[in-house]
Amino acid sequence: MTLKRSLLVLAVVAVLAVLPYLVSESMTNAAIQMLIAALFASAFSLLCGQAGMLSFGHAAYFGLGSFAAVHAMNAFNGEGLLPTPLIPLAGAGIGLLAGIGAGWFSTKRAGVYFAMITLALAELLHALAPHLKDTFGGEAGISSFRMAAWGFDFGSTIQVYYLVLAWVVGSILLLYLLTLTPFGRLTLGLRENTHRLRFLGYNTHALGTAVFTISAMFAGIAGSLQAVNIEAANYVVFDAGISTTVVLNSFIGGVGTFFGPAIGAAVMTFFGHVTSDMTRTWLLYQGLIFVLVMMFLPRGIVGEAAEWLKNRKSRHLAIGPLFFRLAGLVLIAFGAIAAIELAQRFFSSDYKATVSLGNWPPVTFLGREWLPFAATTWIVPLALLGAGVALTLIVNRHTAKAAGEA
Repeated sequence: MTLKRSLLVLAVVAVLAVLPYLVSESMTNAAIQMLIAALFASAFSLLCGQAGMLSFGHAAYFGLGSFAAVHAMNAFNGEGLLPTPLIPLAGAGIGLLAGIGAGWFSTKRAGVYFAMITLALAELLHALAPHLKDTFGGEAGISSFRMAAWGFDFGSTIQVYYLVLAWVVGSILLLYLLTLTPFGRLTLGLRENTHRLRFLGYNTHALGTAVFTISAMFAGIAGSLQAVNIEAANYVVFDAGISTTVVLNSFIGGVGTFFGPAIGAAVMTFFGHVTSDMTRTWLLYQGLIFVLVMMFLPRGIVGEAAEWLKNRKSRHLAIGPLFFRLAGLVLIAFGAIAAIELAQRFFSSDYKATVSLGNWPPVTFLGREWLPFAATTWIVPLALLGAGVALTLIVNRHTAKAAGEA
């Protein structure tokens, strides 16, 4: 890690250290979720980004970590071998054990077959969990309470925040140091050329199992932090949506860089926290963001930014086109959001209930009233969308022409 990057990381950690005193309690809760999501994505990225093995079932180890933490909280009451600050060790332990078993089985195959095996194992656990009431508490789940330990009562959001922050920073640091070791370098060989590693005499199955196990262990830590935060665990943590979310967040940030998945997960978690209170279609926007990133930023947001900063010569030449591309993107975003929100309001069941005898009342959006059959209602968002697309195409054509002349 270069000096500039080290200073940037230290600056981010310093900001995180004082964040609870700068924001509201609600935002502190959101920050806790962002930190947990960042750790979960970093654990997933070790397997997917570093070793090139795409897992569709990482929610299994996140969920097992959650339940292990809840059981440990109930068994030890914040005392003895596992006081409250050390509860995530229970999640790490169960993630390690589950990772060994599932990893040995899953890494027998590669590619899409590996991904399908991980999905099948996670779905099997998700289906069994409601019926194993002694272990997973049935549909009601299992609850617990954080107990006082080491002079802290862990009754406030701030204390929980700092507990989560310490574990997340320490875990991500360990994951980063792992990438610098010979073992970490070998995992790149799994992604780039497994056959060559096997030809050189390495046991690729054992190596893949080890990577899977470590990834599952840190996913278990993330799950245990979630349980410590909400003081409960329910079988829904095994849902395929949890696995899907970590995949999408990691690719949005960029699995080709170490911090990309963590940043992507934190940003998208914050995006969900903010937009879920503003619109009912926030999941649609998350999906659109993923599609757009994969189409136009295949390295992810962080990966593309790092590539742009790395090429200093083209960076100065590309400032103008970049500005107009961003302007076009803003226009496209405003046009698409306006069209989606207006359509959602007009087609919602609440709006249909207000329609009577051909009377179609207006809806309120952005402080204005919009009629469903008024031309301006649809011309405005479509015009913004068209202007953004046209501007983007013009800039791309100009950039391609300039590159050809150079």
